[in-house]
Amino acid sequence: MSTQKEGKKMKRPPSAATEEEEIKRQKHVHLVKALGEEDKSVKLLEDIVFGAEDELVEKLVEDREQGGSTLLDEDESSDSEVENEARLQVPSERKAVWEDEDDEAEEEVDMTHRFRKDFIKGEAEVRMNKQKLQLRLKEQFQKAMGGTPSWAETKVKKKKKKDDDEDDDDDDDDDDLLKKTGNFIRSSDSLPKGTIKFKKCLNANNDRPGDDRLSTVQFHPSAQVVMTAGLDHSISLFQVDGKTNPKIQSIHLERFPVNKACFTANGEQVVATGIRNKLFYIYDMMEGKIIPVPTVRGLDEQRVKEFEVSPVGDFLLLTGSSGSLHLMTMKTKEVVKSMKVSGSVCGAAFSADGSKIFTNSEEGNVYIWDVRSSRCLNKFMDDGCVKGTSIAVSRDGQYLACGSQSGVVNVYSQKDCMQSVEPKPLKAIMNLVTAATSLRFNPTSEILAIASRADDEANRLVHIPSFTVFSNFPQFRRKTIYRPFCLDFSPNSGFYSIANNKGKALLFRLLHYNDF
Repeated sequence: MSTQKEGKKMKRPPSAATEEEEIKRQKHVHLVKALGEEDKSVKLLEDIVFGAEDELVEKLVEDREQGGSTLLDEDESSDSEVENEARLQVPSERKAVWEDEDDEAEEEVDMTHRFRKDFIKGEAEVRMNKQKLQLRLKEQFQKAMGGTPSWAETKVKKKKKKDDDEDDDDDDDDDDLLKKTGNFIRSSDSLPKGTIKFKKCLNANNDRPGDDRLSTVQFHPSAQVVMTAGLDHSISLFQVDGKTNPKIQSIHLERFPVNKACFTANGEQVVATGIRNKLFYIYDMMEGKIIPVPTVRGLDEQRVKEFEVSPVGDFLLLTGSSGSLHLMTMKTKEVVKSMKVSGSVCGAAFSADGSKIFTNSEEGNVYIWDVRSSRCLNKFMDDGCVKGTSIAVSRDGQYLACGSQSGVVNVYSQKDCMQSVEPKPLKAIMNLVTAATSLRFNPTSEILAIASRADDEANRLVHIPSFTVFSNFPQFRRKTIYRPFCLDFSPNSGFYSIANNKGKALLFRLLHYNDF
């Protein structure tokens, strides 16, 4: 059957078979042509995928040289060029979303506020921009800290400091001179004249103000403590911090208005005299005892009001009547030596080493005594004085100040006073118009405080050795000092206190000095 079928097929007419095959061939040619004419992008993709990279690169280079465009250029030229340029360019600064016109204006700070007054260097600086105020605060902090503290230094500065310590000092100095320009003269640590930087603090006795006028204010010789005493029969001790000044202790002396009170040289006791008789008290702070001293052996006086404590702690100088001076030992409470001046004694002071005593009389005569022999070493008349009122000596042994009823304060050289019977004052200070009743040198002998209890605000600070008054003390905008009765500086001149007739011990921080 199969053979017969095949035979039937072979027996088709030749013309029909040829026509059918021609149709199929034409159809295949059409398909092949369509495949050969497909999209160039498909062919390009095939070449890239299956390894025609070299031909593609050559084609791209050729087209680029001829100024033509490739398929990739046609599709991505615009986008790729923008992206490439964006990658090559440095990113520009981002624009702020919001701009406030007030940010461009330079804001100024009111410097008249009481918390900012200390940073003003002149009257013109009533307003200051923030950048300048920040620098002023930084300067103030570094001054208070004695320089930039180690924790605030950068790593570069710390490393340089360490390297400098390891290198030779001479080589370092030479290198610094070669690397820097400018002014190499260092500013002096001495107190400048003109104006003094100070700050008004809370009153030293704010925890317990006096009920009557204060007669004494004095700083402890070694502790951060201040003592006040007055006519309200009390003696009080306060811790000094400039902020709260808390009260440590207060004692009441029955029917004993205190005329004067002083720490002993070692700071362990307080000596207090009254205004009515020769009784005085010794308050032992170490044992907490109040010791009355009703009589002193060898003292023939009806009353004792004024006295001075020797800086070496051995003696107490008692001022008597009719120009008498009595040297009492603190150990046995008896008079061992007596001296006498013509007229009445208005002031007395020990030298810094306790070997000499300087006294001023109401007649204007100044006496210098030797403590060991009680002999008068020299005597001279205070220049131009009609009636003497006070006296003070500097701790460095250079100066002697004498006050008078007219308000004039003459400052002498101690050396000239020892050698001449007519010494000439270095300066006659005439900034008081009433009697100069209180004089006090600060411990560094750079300031002389002068005051008069006869007038309000009659207190001046004199710069030494220029002998000029600081123009910004006191502040005259309103009364703060009233009538000063006693003045004192702390052991390192960091604080200055004034006892006034209102029962207050005013406290000022002297910013030039870093220590208490």
